[in-house]
Amino acid sequence: MEWNYWKVVLRYGHVGHRREVRVARHIAAPSHFSSVDVMDLIKEMPGTKRRAMLSIVKIEMEEYLEGMRLEKENFFLQQLFDQRKAQ
Repeated sequence: MEWNYWKVVLRYGHVGHRREVRVARHIAAPSHFSSVDVMDLIKEMPGTKRRAMLSIVKIEMEEYLEGMRLEKENFFLQQLFDQRKAQ
C-alpha cells in the first residue's frame, strides 16, 4: 500500500482557562487520502480544540520519520498519551 505523509499543526486545549498549546503532528495516510480526509482524522484526535488545525502540509517520508521522533520527545504529547492510557 502506498502512503502519503502530512505535517499538521494543531491547537490543543485543557491547559488552563482559554489557553492552548500548538503542536506539530505527523500523520501517515493512504495515498488516496486528500487533505480533506486528513482533516476528518484530526477531528477525532483527543484533546484538540474545536477549530484545531492551523496548517497542513504534505511532506516526504524522511521528514515524517524525524517528526515522529520529535513527537515522542514532546512533553505535552507524552502527558496526553499517558492520560489516555490511564482511562
